[in-house]
Amino acid sequence: MLVPRLWLQHFADTSFLVERPDQTLHAFLIGFLSQTDPRTAYIHFAGVCPEGRGAGMGSTLYDRFFALARAAGRSQVRCITSPNNRNSIAYHTRMGFRLEPGDRIDDDGVPVHGDYDGPGLDRVCFVREW
Repeated sequence: MLVPRLWLQHFADTSFLVERPDQTLHAFLIGFLSQTDPRTAYIHFAGVCPEGRGAGMGSTLYDRFFALARAAGRSQVRCITSPNNRNSIAYHTRMGFRLEPGDRIDDDGVPVHGDYDGPGLDRVCFVREW
């Protein structure tokens, strides 16, 4: 996995890495506290190496970020994924995220925000509130 250095330089206090004993990357979560919405924290990018999935590492990183967001006075966490990433949609739903209404519903009943990240770059948007 490649995590661009700028995320770790500029969001080090709100991002987490897990390394294997050989110091290679095993899992990560890159997040930040919104500068424009004092209620919001945002998970930009998260991943677990394929051989490490299913062991709870992703959930541990998300829970750590939720705790950080709460401690910072945030009442919600937002994130997005691609409409064709069904594993991500299922994962975020299991983690307590709610699908936000989009401008259309796909064939599987998932709300999609068309052109969210530019022409042809549709996204599914999530929010988890407490």
